[in-house]
Amino acid sequence: MKYTVVCLLIWCCQVTNGMNPADTLKDVLGNRSLLPVAATYKTYRISDTAAYELQLALDADNRPLYYYRNIFTPVCYTGECKPVYINLYWDLLGNYIRYDLPAKEVLTKLDHREFKRDDYEKLHDILARPNSLLADLAITDLIVPGTENLSDSVDARTGATLKTIKNEVISGAVYTCYTLWHIAHGPVTDEITRITDTYLNPALLHRFLSSQNHTYQYKALEKIMDKNGRIAPGFEKDIRTLINGKNIFIARYTLQQVYPGFVTGAKAQSWLWDTYTKSGYPLQLTILRKLATVPLSAAMAKQLAVAGSSANEEQFHLILAALQATPGLPEPVIQQLADQLKNTDATRAAAIHALLLQRQPVNHSVKIKMHEYEQTLHPTEK
Repeated sequence: MKYTVVCLLIWCCQVTNGMNPADTLKDVLGNRSLLPVAATYKTYRISDTAAYELQLALDADNRPLYYYRNIFTPVCYTGECKPVYINLYWDLLGNYIRYDLPAKEVLTKLDHREFKRDDYEKLHDILARPNSLLADLAITDLIVPGTENLSDSVDARTGATLKTIKNEVISGAVYTCYTLWHIAHGPVTDEITRITDTYLNPALLHRFLSSQNHTYQYKALEKIMDKNGRIAPGFEKDIRTLINGKNIFIARYTLQQVYPGFVTGAKAQSWLWDTYTKSGYPLQLTILRKLATVPLSAAMAKQLAVAGSSANEEQFHLILAALQATPGLPEPVIQQLADQLKNTDATRAAAIHALLLQRQPVNHSVKIKMHEYEQTLHPTEK
């Protein structure tokens, strides 16, 4: 048996060495568009349980695109080895992208039954789950010795139902699913990150920030912002683009992390207010919380005071907090707030009145409106 496996390994290395995947691979799922076209490949020798070369695809300008690996693994848990030839692909941070097969190769189940299309699709779904239950299981926990059958007690050990576990594997190919998942999410992912770090430069970081891959964006943010949220020179436009982008999670995270000076000053706050007016509700709340940490420009303070009259409760209190945190509110803002004493509900009026009292306005009109409001609370005899 050992001799057979060694021969298969040697053969695999011979037939896959130097192959261009665009020329030789069978794209079983028809999703080659997930990968950009590569011009050249750079080889890295990785020492892990698979011990195969890792290929880094590069474009015509020698910029990294993705990683792939020609894998051969024997599946021998039932007492009979069946060779599995497969090609796995990762993005530049070691996240599984897809798989395909060398030409004329197929995947099989128990008793040499070939995978059907649904099986190929399910395998992709299994490999695409970084938090699979397979991560914390040994193969001896998963299946009955000498068979491909799921163990009846595996659900008791994992706390998951047997039905849930069946979703993590393909019936008749449990060992194959387990083995390939651990290759796709094993030590090679750390090696990929290490290699990619050697390519990190401003151009690649700009590309990461503008990509639709959120893991690239978070990685780049770690590199271009220090622990206080200060931005490396030349990346300010990228930060504004992320905050204005369609990914609400990355937009909120970026705004929360960026240093207060990025949204300080009339020009920066004019841009931020324009973002506010075009944003969904969750990002609007994040913007208002951010504004409470910086001095407001006169224009921004006025915009907030006006917006407060039509804001909902959560927005209103955040607006008031931002105004309260700003010393020396301009006179037009004080007047705008005073005007709202008569045209809002009791709770909001009380909050506005408390803010005005703290500012001790000298404007006669504002004082009259405050007095009129106070009279509604404690009317005096004429």
